[in-house]
Formats: sequence, structure tokens, C-alpha cells
Amino acid sequence: MAIFYHEQEGLFHLQSRDMSYVIQMAHGYPAHAYWGKRLSEQGDLSGLIQHVERCSFIPNSVPEDNSISLDTLPQEYPQYGTGDFRTPAYQVQLNDGTRVTELRYVAHRILKGKQPLAGLPAVYAEDGDEVQTLELELSDDNSGLTVVLSYTIFETFNAIARSVNFINRGKEACRLLRALSASVDFQDADFEWLCLHGSWTRERHIERRAIGHGGTSAASRRGSSSHQMNPFIALLRPNADEDQGDVYGFSLVYSGNFEAEAQVDQFDTTRVSIGINAFDFSWLLLSGESFQTPEAIMVYSSEGLGGMSRTYHKLYRTRLCRGIHRDRERPILVNNWEATYFDFNAEKIEAIATSAADLGIELFVLDDGWFGKRDDDTSSLGDWIVDHNKLPKGLADLADRVKRQGLQFGLWFEPEMISPDSDLYRKHPDWCLHAPERRQTEARKQLVLDMSRQDVRDYLFERLSGILSAAPITYIKWDMNRNMTEIGSVLASAERQSETAHRYILGLYELLERLTERFPEILFESCSGGGGRFDPGMLYYMPQTWTSDDTDAVERLKIQYGTSLVYPISTMGAHVSAVPNHQVGRVTPLKTRGDVAMSGNLGYELDLTVFTEEEKVVVRRQVSVYKDIRSLVQQGDLYRLRSPFEGSGNETAWMFVSEDRREALVCYFQVLAIPNAPLKRLALKGLNPEWTYSFEDLGILYRGDRLMQSGLHLPQFHHDYVSQCWNVKVVQE
Repeated sequence: MAIFYHEQEGLFHLQSRDMSYVIQMAHGYPAHAYWGKRLSEQGDLSGLIQHVERCSFIPNSVPEDNSISLDTLPQEYPQYGTGDFRTPAYQVQLNDGTRVTELRYVAHRILKGKQPLAGLPAVYAEDGDEVQTLELELSDDNSGLTVVLSYTIFETFNAIARSVNFINRGKEACRLLRALSASVDFQDADFEWLCLHGSWTRERHIERRAIGHGGTSAASRRGSSSHQMNPFIALLRPNADEDQGDVYGFSLVYSGNFEAEAQVDQFDTTRVSIGINAFDFSWLLLSGESFQTPEAIMVYSSEGLGGMSRTYHKLYRTRLCRGIHRDRERPILVNNWEATYFDFNAEKIEAIATSAADLGIELFVLDDGWFGKRDDDTSSLGDWIVDHNKLPKGLADLADRVKRQGLQFGLWFEPEMISPDSDLYRKHPDWCLHAPERRQTEARKQLVLDMSRQDVRDYLFERLSGILSAAPITYIKWDMNRNMTEIGSVLASAERQSETAHRYILGLYELLERLTERFPEILFESCSGGGGRFDPGMLYYMPQTWTSDDTDAVERLKIQYGTSLVYPISTMGAHVSAVPNHQVGRVTPLKTRGDVAMSGNLGYELDLTVFTEEEKVVVRRQVSVYKDIRSLVQQGDLYRLRSPFEGSGNETAWMFVSEDRREALVCYFQVLAIPNAPLKRLALKGLNPEWTYSFEDLGILYRGDRLMQSGLHLPQFHHDYVSQCWNVKVVQE
């Protein structure tokens, strides 16, 4: 890892173990020269950008050099109004109403290590020697606007962390209308686009298609990163697949409105950009003030999507997630939501915990309905006071009952919401997001608290801290069950109303920082109706997320497969629930449900007290097996073997491999039986080709090269919803 500066050529070479990223100055404009496989620092890196004089419809930005036009120059941070007609990375409205700025290179700094971003989550370095950071300072002489482009390169990851800091050094205020985190200009358009789309209970499905002229985009305007689109895209060469070919990933460390776009222009060049969504966004920047964008993590892989995913997995698991739970095995839990919904009492909860202890489960989580007058979803959000009709002796007594069974105790919250039917709303009706004299749109009979307000955050911190201090709570499920409408804040001035959505996210991050610092021993899990805010920003504070409210084993194959493109397995909550499934009505075997859930952080979400003896035997085995393999699943390298998004979608397979390649878990799933089916083999990945491995359940020994080249013979399966998991271990090196 190193950042090299070639002063004579005005060239910066950012080099990691297997990747290079090259920036070259062109008459003061930072130009994008190269991003891909590692280049030798000893070679000639000049001339990577080709300059060609174009027709008069391509304006010349440099009078003395007609080959330089901002409309054709591959730029690092393109601007608006001075000759580039493509989508800009930023736009500023000056005090006189004009929107024209021109940033030119002023200085640069090459720094050891990486500084945190003020008020925002970001990847970090534990050792200053593992990263270097390049800061390019650009300035617009007329307005005094200074922009600092930050690039952090990692020693062991083929990844670059990019962000931008705007500083108003002029005498007058200006307004940011657009402030993206990263932009890359590729010099061709031979790419396919990949994004993760979906909806509630159908999150992060994979879509891949060719890009064409114009724009291809993914975005959220819902106030959160959303179920509908994840803040991640990738560009792939058409020949790229799971194991080979060039892939460029873009992931935004942010939990609010975002946009990502790939724009192909008239000359078949491609501009990729990602950052805060410019829709309904602006930011007033007074003289002397600064604005920091969220961080974008860009990953290059020459080993297909699998190589990209494993880079994101290890980077996010070890250099984004934080705290004592980052590297710990996650507990096996039972959540009472689908078992009881709102209808429970202390005796029922204790009975479920008693059954859980008998099965070897380690954590009980009390879900919605324990506070206020919460007998359904129409009231009491914001009134974080224990309902003594359900729990006469309070949470501490219930937690003690659960602990006496040998289980830890966890609790559900939805702190960002307020019910119109609540004491808090009757006392503070102005605390919700709303526009004066406008109808307030309800969703799930609730409104959204204004997290941009310090008094709201202070109230939540005090209420939640009181509850967390009064009972032995080791786990929190933090939910958020609606998107934002009527986005306005009573405390914001008219000229700052369009800052509200971003200030909400900044306020949320501040509250999470305070709570996780106050209660470092608690394992926090993020949730937003399942996966509506499954993003890197939340993982910085909460190292795992409830992957989806859909617990159907078949649908979870797609959800967990798609999620794994970016997010580590250790971040995915995956539960076994009752059948018929409460979301889709499907009936699947308990073994299948368990095998799918064991490919994440295993949990149960059903009434354990009604299990038959046969079901208890199955679950005891699942729990016992998972305790043996969970470090491999949660910390190992993931290799995807068969995709539910390809072909008929009838088969899915993946495997987890330990870092030393001595152990693996292979998981195969078939949804529907095939009559008189053809013989099948499953080629494995990630093993040492020269070692011999044993399959404990099959009683066979094979060398790694045979397993990866010829594959494992699959048995003939004659029924629906087949699942098989095989433990693989080295027996001879």
C-alpha cells in the first residue's frame, strides 16, 4: 500500500495489494486516469488519458489547449456550469443567485492513517500503517469555496474510501444544491449494471442489466436507505460472473436519502456517481462553515462478484462494525413476536424462555407491546413506560425470570416514532416531522419524531437510558416502521427546511453514538420493518440487522443471497418461524427453515411451548450444530455456488470457508422436486487444492482440487424443500 506523487506529471498513484487508482492533473482539473488491476510504480503512468479536439459544440475550458474540454475530460469531481453537460458531482448556488463555480487544484496532502468524519459513520483503521489518505484541495477563486476530496487506500483491501468536505472561505453565504460523495469517469461503456432492489418482505433482490445511453439509477427519497433500493451499485464487465472478471462496487455509508447513477454519454464514456440524493436537499453554508459528505466505499475485483463481496465483507466486519461484539460469536435467540404478537404476560414469556433453555437457546428477546397501552399498533409509541397490566413487576422482574432459566434478556424499541394516541404526542405535538397547516400522513398509525431536534434526542436518551439501566438487558432490537412524509421541522428556519432530512440522519447518528458509548456491553440490532435500513451507516453503530420481516425459508434464500453481495454474514439476523409462514403462507420443513437460518445469525420466532417432542429433537440438533459452526459462518469467507436468481431459481448453494481453509460448511437448497431428475454435481470453492477433506456426514474423502474442479456428487432428492449442509474438514495436508 502506498500513495505516490509524480510532481512533474501532476500524477497521483494510489496502490493497494492488487489495485491501482490514478489521478492526473489537467490544467488544474483533477482527472480520472485509471482504476483497476495493480500497475507497477516503476512503469510510465503518463498518457493514460487521451485528449482529442472536438467540434464547437464541445466547449473548450482551456483557451491555450483546444483538446481540453470539461465535457470530455474524465474528472474526479465534476462541476456544473463551465462546459460539462453531464451530471455534476456537486452544485452550489452563490449569494447572487448564480450557480457557476470552477474548482481548481490548490494543494494536496498525503497523510498516514485516516481521520474520522465529523458526525458521520465511516470505516476506520486500527493501525495507522494499514492505510494512507490523499487529500486534494480545490478552490473556486471567485466565491472562496474550498472543496477537499479525500481518498483513503487500504493495505490489505482493494478498496478506496472517498468523501468530500465543503468549506466556505468566502465572505458571503452559499447554498449547496448537490453534494455527492464520489464520482468516477470510466473511458468506455462496456459495462453491465447491478443493483439490489425490492420491497418490504422482499428486500435486496439482484437485478443485472446492460447500461445504455442516458442514465441508469438507483435511489431513495423515503428518508431512509429503504427496502426498495439499497445504497449500493456495481458495474461489471459483460463477461464477469461470480468468480472472474472485473467488477467495480460502490457502497454508501449512509442511512438516508441517496442516489447512485451510471450515465453513458455521446462518446460512450460512463460516469458513475453516488451520494446524498439531491432531490429536496439543500444546505446553507455560511461564511466559515463546512459540510461533510458521507463516505463512499469503492471496491475493485478482478475475481468477479465473489471477490468483490469478500472484500466488502471483511472490510465492513472488521473496519466498520465496532465495539466488543464485533468479533464475538452472536447468541442464538428466540423472539416472541410471531409467537404472541401483543398478547402476552410475564407467565407466557417465562414459559417460552423455559422451553428455550431446554433447547439450548441463549437469549430471549421481548418484542413490541411491553410499554404504554400497547395492545395493538395504534398507540403508545413514545411512551417508554412499562405496561404493568402485562408485566405487574416490571422489566427487571421479567429479566430476572428469564435469567434464572439461563438466558440473556433482550428488548425491542421503536424510538424514532410517535403515536398520535400517546401521552408524548399530547404533550409535544410539535415534536414530529410535519409541515404547518398541512395534513399529517400516518403510516401504521404513527408519525416520525423530529430527530433533527436536540430536545427530542435528549428525551429519548434519558428515557432509553433509564430503561437500559434498570434491568439486565444485553440486546436491543431498534426498529423503525415507516418512511418520512411532510418532512419539515418547527425549529428550522424557512431557508433551512430542506436540510431537515439530512439533519434527521445526523441526529440519529448522534443519539446512537451516545447510547452505544453509554452501554457498550449491549448488542444492538438495527431493524426497519426488517431490511428497510440495512446499510453500512447503521452497521457502524449496530453490528447486525434484522434482514427481513419475511421469515419464509424459500424467500429468505433470495433475500440472504442478495444481501450477501455487500454485507457480511455476521450482520444478518435469520430466524426460524412457524408454518404456515405468517408472510406468504408456505409450509416448509423445520429442517429447511433451520438450515437457511443457520446461514446467518440463528434465531427462532415462534411459540416454543407448543413444540412436539419430534420438533424439539430437530431444534436441539440445530442449536447444537450451530454452536459448533457459528464462528465459521459468522467469521468465515463466503463463496456463493448457485444463485436463486439464475435459471429456474430452483437451486441455491453457498459455502463458508475458514480463513486458514482447513474447515468449510457447504449448504445446498432445492425448492421443488424434479421427477426423474438428471444427475448433478456441485463444484466447491475456496479450498486448498492440495489438501484432502472429509465430509463428516457422507463418510467420504476428497482432495480439494477434485472438489473444486469436478465437484461433489449431489444425492437424488425426491421431495420439495430439500436442504443439506455438510461439514468439511482437512484430514491431510
